[in-house]
Amino acid sequence: MVPASASTAAPKPQQKHGDTVLVDCTWKPQVRPTDFMLACGDGNSLLTSLKWSHWGPSTAVATGTSLVNDCKPYCAAGKFRSYRVTVRLDRPQSWTKHQDRRHYSRITLTYPQGHPDAFHRVVTTPLWN
Repeated sequence: MVPASASTAAPKPQQKHGDTVLVDCTWKPQVRPTDFMLACGDGNSLLTSLKWSHWGPSTAVATGTSLVNDCKPYCAAGKFRSYRVTVRLDRPQSWTKHQDRRHYSRITLTYPQGHPDAFHRVVTTPLWN
């Protein structure tokens, strides 16, 4: 029997030091971020409304929205367009800034229903370290 003062609610998952992380533009480790900037220099590409279905030691998978500036006629005058996207993180490595931490070093974006003009339906790129 559980005492009346004991909580039966499951504890909220928290970032653990052993979690594989996603390193953001400001060199901060993130676990299951809702938003993630892809174009750190100019902010013309970002992921939003990310919902993570898996976050493991070697891969992570989410769905969300990719917001990409069409840069027409040029980036400062362009409009942000939104696209449904599936995000996959993989290839964990030691993080240069903290050798005892592992970070995902590659991201793959899959656009199931249309994609930005300059992109392919599937885009795979390394992440910064």
